[in-house]
Amino acid sequence: MEHALHRFASRLLARHRGTRAWRFAIELLVFGARQGWSCLFGGILLVLILATRLYWPEASPIARYDALFVMAVLVQLGLLVTRLEQPSEAGVILVFHIVGTAMEVFKTHMGSWSYPEANFLRLGGVPLFSGFMYAAVGSYMARVYRVFDIRLDGYPRIGVTVVLAAAIYGNFFAHHFLPDLRWLLFAATGVIFGRVRMHYRALEGTHSMPLLLAFGLVAMFIWLAENIATWSSVWLYPNQLGSWSPVGLGKLGSWYLLMIISVVLVTLVHPPECSVNAQSREDGGDAWPSSRSRA
Repeated sequence: MEHALHRFASRLLARHRGTRAWRFAIELLVFGARQGWSCLFGGILLVLILATRLYWPEASPIARYDALFVMAVLVQLGLLVTRLEQPSEAGVILVFHIVGTAMEVFKTHMGSWSYPEANFLRLGGVPLFSGFMYAAVGSYMARVYRVFDIRLDGYPRIGVTVVLAAAIYGNFFAHHFLPDLRWLLFAATGVIFGRVRMHYRALEGTHSMPLLLAFGLVAMFIWLAENIATWSSVWLYPNQLGSWSPVGLGKLGSWYLLMIISVVLVTLVHPPECSVNAQSREDGGDAWPSSRSRA
């Protein structure tokens, strides 16, 4: 799919190479298509959530949550069999599923949110399919790293990022009993990642942006998906139990911090690589490294 998209967009661009507006439109099209391709697992899962919200019969012998779990497993297997997903990406998904489920069990116990429908395949008050929603974030992070051939200049030492990610994850639990260190963690994130720039390929050449900005943009899209999911009653916050209302903007901060955990976990599988400029400064190279294959 990736190679076909590149060939198609290159032909379109060749016909109007002198038109700046056309070039921008094609680059934007390719960027959007690759983002969609990176969201493949999460997009399919969101469609399944909406479809079961609209069409799942109440009298069905299989609970909606259980059906979502089975469908998510089948989708995952299908992506692996068709090689639309790499084994390393499946590994990231598994880790996210475990990490996410552990958080879900604790958070539902503390009343942060709840799953209103009954089902069989659950751990405590948490349907097992819920871990796939975290896994969808992990899948996106692993795929986007490969699809856009992302390079990170100025990325901090892995050990430092692991400590920060562990502190963020721990605070999601500890703030129920101890002072919330969220703002201190935001500040630490700014210090540690503030100078990191992300370089990525679109159609021709490369583009770059601050990594913290990328975190914010991804967090915003996850927040939008969260609104769709809560509207479909997959889970509900306490203020949504009577009637649905949009998820508060304050949740953007939680998703922003989750991005830190996500990136750190992905870099443990795909160690960050520097861009051509940084590489050239180090060893005199003059070509964009191409160690990662595209799907």
